[in-house]
Amino acid sequence: MLASIVVAAWIYLAVAHGRFWQAGPELPSHVTPSQMARVAVVIPARDEAPHIEHTLYALLRQDYPWPLRIILVDDNSTDGTGEIARDLAAEDPRLTVLQGQPLPSGWTGKMWAVSQGLKYAEDADYVLLTDADIVHAQSHVAQLVAAAQAGGYDLVSEMVRLRCRTLPERFGIPAFVFFFAMLYPFARVADPRSKVAAAAGGTMLLSQAALRRIEGVSRIRAELIDDCALAREVKRGGHATWLGHATCATSLREYPKFADIWQMIARTAYVQLHYSPLLLLGTVAGMLLLYAAPIALALHTHGVTMWCGAAAWVLMAALFQPILRRYQQSPLWGIVLPLIAMFYMAATVASAVRFYRGKGGQWKDRTYPVT
Repeated sequence: MLASIVVAAWIYLAVAHGRFWQAGPELPSHVTPSQMARVAVVIPARDEAPHIEHTLYALLRQDYPWPLRIILVDDNSTDGTGEIARDLAAEDPRLTVLQGQPLPSGWTGKMWAVSQGLKYAEDADYVLLTDADIVHAQSHVAQLVAAAQAGGYDLVSEMVRLRCRTLPERFGIPAFVFFFAMLYPFARVADPRSKVAAAAGGTMLLSQAALRRIEGVSRIRAELIDDCALAREVKRGGHATWLGHATCATSLREYPKFADIWQMIARTAYVQLHYSPLLLLGTVAGMLLLYAAPIALALHTHGVTMWCGAAAWVLMAALFQPILRRYQQSPLWGIVLPLIAMFYMAATVASAVRFYRGKGGQWKDRTYPVT
């Protein structure tokens, strides 16, 4: 019975779950916007000195034919992030650096910084929300605007190419993308008939019309998983959304240790589960069924049960291959996916433990209460 359920679950995921395992969609390259559009880029930044110069230079060098402004909100950095940005702003009037105001109650630091930046972007037709560690290729802004205009999208978002060089990164990053796409199949995000809504915070181009209708980021002021929360508000407002994999945006964020990957997961995993013990139990049970059970069946049973377990293991490894190829990683990582999944499951449980110890919702030296 268990073996049949495991195999049926992976067959369903392969053929009927929004083609989540594909290393696409991707925006077409070498395209230009069909009509003039003013763009404002809003970057919330807190202690991003190692990355901010690369990010800003890439944006200031965009090959974009119409007005483009960059608004960086320095969220009370202590490492010189603001000073680096101001030096660049002195050389290029398209860059504006705002000193972040004190964080009010009920807001996360990032959303408060974004809200301040949006006030200076009200004259733009599109607003690009991006992170302070993302490098955009020279044609990227034009590519995003062209896609929004051609498809009639009010939100165009991309999962930027994450860094995947160290052993912990090779272990955890492709799986992160795989699990994210499984949770939010990109095809369903773009389907107006589906309630699935998601975005990736590294690249989110929004129309000003959509931002005004959803009242900026005020409705999601306390959200820690702000990108998906923003996409949810946009889609609920009746606006068209699109989510894909980036070819022109790369993250500089490093994860040199397994502890860094652990922290990345544990920071928001229990938030994703809405702080629900029942959802946590369901998640643990589901991951054990999907990832641990196939190995147990393949290695510790015989006959048809063993072959069912092996088939499920092979199928999950096969579905992982497109993402592994995208990140230029060995296909053998597919065999290890059950181990990686158990790592993610343990970090999710740790996220819940941190929450009940009063240490949940931590980011950039801040701890946020549950709202």
